[in-house]
Amino acid sequence: MQNVTVLGAGAAGLAVAAQLKTRGVESVVLERGPGVATSWRGRYDRLRLHTTRRLSGLPGLPIPRAYGRWVRRDDLVRYLEAYAGKFDLDVRTGTTVQRIVPVDGGWSLKLEGGGEHTTEKLVVATGYLHTPAVPEWPGREQWTGTLVHSAQYRNAEPFRGQNVLVVGVGNSGAEIATDLAEGGAASVSIAIRTPPHIVRRTVAGWPAQLNGLLLGRLPARVFDPMAATMARLEVPDLRPYGINRPTVGLGTRLRTSRYVPLQDVGIVRDVLARRVRPVAAVQSFTGTAVQLADGSSIEPDALVAATGYGSGLRDLFKDPSLFDPTGVPHVHGGPAARPGLYFTGYDVNLGGMLRQAGIDGRAVARTIAAR
Repeated sequence: MQNVTVLGAGAAGLAVAAQLKTRGVESVVLERGPGVATSWRGRYDRLRLHTTRRLSGLPGLPIPRAYGRWVRRDDLVRYLEAYAGKFDLDVRTGTTVQRIVPVDGGWSLKLEGGGEHTTEKLVVATGYLHTPAVPEWPGREQWTGTLVHSAQYRNAEPFRGQNVLVVGVGNSGAEIATDLAEGGAASVSIAIRTPPHIVRRTVAGWPAQLNGLLLGRLPARVFDPMAATMARLEVPDLRPYGINRPTVGLGTRLRTSRYVPLQDVGIVRDVLARRVRPVAAVQSFTGTAVQLADGSSIEPDALVAATGYGSGLRDLFKDPSLFDPTGVPHVHGGPAARPGLYFTGYDVNLGGMLRQAGIDGRAVARTIAAR
């Protein structure tokens, strides 16, 4: 039986494995993909971090200055590969876990192909952006157009000359809409269910991430009006173009639905220039049309569903009481959720997911090493 096993070789898993090693605790890292940072490798080509290089490095190894302030996807993958190498982590790729059950003295991981891996202590770090989620829109199967999840989107080239509808106005959806508009799509629409909170990624050199760190822990009753005032000063009024102002405050949405704001890296410019057209939320499909919530319809050639992810954890564990209704562990980022079971990488805040991965990795490693 292995002493400590980490499931997932993304930033959260590598951080906790490295922190365990610095405390004299060896671990095995199991990864379903062909290498570390599998989820990052699969994201769209133009992706850059929305957090600064200096505030995104994991404990023990800064991100190289040569990667610039806003790190590209491929450079982040290279950094995470270097991180695993620096700490000489035992990463075992191509290992897909199908079920996790408690056993005497630890946990049993049932592997694809019929194998089994047992461990005394298990750290689950598969992340909350694990399983692409596409709504079961009525009539979706009848529609004759092309439908892909944002996880499958790489660049605009396959959509050149097409009318494309992007569903979802989070960071991925907005950036994909801009990519399509710049990349030769005939037209780009973006379907909006809930008006987004939009912030500039940087104002006069000051990154939005620092605002999140400084203000994000304020009570919602204080933070919500401050964030609304900042948004009015930073972002043009987009109501004439089809994007209403949010009715629920940013701090409230963060705490109640794990929401982070939309960082503008081009979507405001493209909406103002009418290169991207906001439309109402998707309601249903017919053979050739997409019906919208305001009663109108459009006939795109393709639809990119930037509709989020699930954690996939409910499929791994038999115990539903471990998770909230969204599939996120009730206990994570330090203490044990069950004897010998830990979760890390599931905290959402305005300070950045990579920075938080390092904080949680230290906390989980301290707990395990102390025992």
